[in-house]
Amino acid sequence: MKIRQLLKQYDGKTVVDGVSFEIPKGKVLSLIGPNGAGKSTVMGMISRLVARDAGLVEFEGKDIKDWKSHQLSQRLAILTQSNHIQMKLTVRELVAFGRFPYTRGRNTPEDEQIIQQAIDYMELGPFQDRFIDELSGGQRQRAYIAMVIAQDTDYVLLDEPTNNLDIYHATNMMKIARRLCDELGKTVIMVLHEINYAAFYSDYICAFKDGKVAKFGTVEEVMTKETLSEIYRVDFEIQMVEGKPLSIYY
Repeated sequence: MKIRQLLKQYDGKTVVDGVSFEIPKGKVLSLIGPNGAGKSTVMGMISRLVARDAGLVEFEGKDIKDWKSHQLSQRLAILTQSNHIQMKLTVRELVAFGRFPYTRGRNTPEDEQIIQQAIDYMELGPFQDRFIDELSGGQRQRAYIAMVIAQDTDYVLLDEPTNNLDIYHATNMMKIARRLCDELGKTVIMVLHEINYAAFYSDYICAFKDGKVAKFGTVEEVMTKETLSEIYRVDFEIQMVEGKPLSIYY
C-alpha cells in the first residue's frame, strides 16, 4: 500500500499536509504523534472512512477509492476507536459479521467453521453465547478482534486499540496485534498514543507532527530521544538494550 501526498482540510485549516509513505507488507506499523498531528485522519483516509482532498492511496495497484466496497472489505478490515453496536448481539453473532463481505449473511458450514476458529483463537469460547453488553471492556475488545479475524483480510487497521483499556488489557491487546502479524500473516497498521507500546510491538513507525510525516523508519531509526523530543516538544530519555529501545520516558 502506497500513500502519496495526502491532503485534508477542515474549515480552511490543513490537518494533513502532503503525507507520503509506504506500508510494509506483513509487518506491524504504528502511527504516532501528539494530539492533532493528523495520524487518525490519515488512518481514516487509508481506510476510506474519511474523504481526502488531494493525494493518492494506492492499494494493490489501484486507487483505493476505485475498489468496490465488498471487494475492499475482503482485503482490508478496520477497527475504529468507538465500537458502539446498538443491537442486542451475542459474541458469536458479532463475530459472524466478519463473514458478511463474503456471504451477505448466508453463512455456509465453512463460514461457521471460520467463525468458530476466530472465537477459539481469541479464547472466547466460554463467552460466545453471552451478549456483548454483558462483557468486560477487555472481553468486548477481544470479540471485535475476533470479528476482524473472521473477516480474513490481509490488512488490519486498528485506530487506538488500547483506548479506554487498563494497562493489563491494553498490553494484551498489543500482544494480540503482534500475533495477528506473526501467526496469521496480517499487515497491521495502528494509531497509538502510548509510545512504549509502539516501540515494543511494532516493526516500523510513522511519526507525525503538525499534519506532516516527521519521521518514518524502523523502531530503532525513529525511537531516538532526538526525534521524539522534536516531535513531542518535551525531553525524552530512552533505555536501550542490545541497540533496541526498552523503556521511553520523559
